[in-house]
Amino acid sequence: MNSIPAPAGQQFEVIGFDGDDTLWHNESLFSMTQDRFRALLAHAADPNVLDRRLLEAERANLRVYGYGIKGFVLSMIETAITVTDGNVPARDLQSLIDFGKAMLEHPVELLPGVQEVMETLAGRHRLVLITKGDLFDQESKIARSGLSELFHAVEIVSEKDPATYRRVMDRHGIDPTRFLMVGNSVRSDILPVLATGAHAVHIPYAITWAHEEADVPDEHYRRLESVRDLPALLADW
Repeated sequence: MNSIPAPAGQQFEVIGFDGDDTLWHNESLFSMTQDRFRALLAHAADPNVLDRRLLEAERANLRVYGYGIKGFVLSMIETAITVTDGNVPARDLQSLIDFGKAMLEHPVELLPGVQEVMETLAGRHRLVLITKGDLFDQESKIARSGLSELFHAVEIVSEKDPATYRRVMDRHGIDPTRFLMVGNSVRSDILPVLATGAHAVHIPYAITWAHEEADVPDEHYRRLESVRDLPALLADW
């Protein structure tokens, strides 16, 4: 088991970061594509019906496709077939496929302050990226983000639950009481981390996917409005 030490005196030996919507924009791309999906199928169903059917399909398909753009595209196709009673034109299906390709090829855009903060923290802490989703897509985004050299370890996981975080910490010899996770999702980045005895910082993103919504805990975590505030929080923890 590889241990990841930190400079003496640090409150946290290791800081974990989520990727999507914590370090780079992601949900805004899904939201924009869903707008295009509504416009494409406006003739077939009310926008609210389309949103509800799509969310139902996404949730039902998570166990088959997992998280990510490819599963999202397949769920859009399935929804299009459902709301048109199987009469969706082939050109519309091609449009949905093209929407997905555009998402996969979209440039990685870091959130404001991320580059500077990550470079600062990399000199003081050991950083681990713990991100959820499609392996190929996540590897591509990490490589294109320009941040990969700052991480001592990268973990791409299919789900974020307490068992997953425990496995990651065990694999790298991390003491949960000296581990801090930073992320935008209460459901994925905060609650399961706190359940392991580790600490967490919630930095909300402007848009939250309905599946990721959850009630925030009453205590044992901190909330920031921007990643720019993280170094000062760590200094005062």
